[in-house]
Amino acid sequence: MTLGKTLWLIILIKLFIMFAILKLFFFPNYLKGKGDKDDRARYVQQELIDRSAAD
Repeated sequence: MTLGKTLWLIILIKLFIMFAILKLFFFPNYLKGKGDKDDRARYVQQELIDRSAAD
């Protein structure tokens, strides 16, 4: 019974590392510095248009 609890604890720690810690280092919030909500929407729209036109 204690082996199962230990394994679940290890699994939960690994999931926390994968989703919380790695997100901070490898997936920065690029839209944070793009101004208000409308500016962010325009930026995303323009990026989607530019990337689809490049294909």
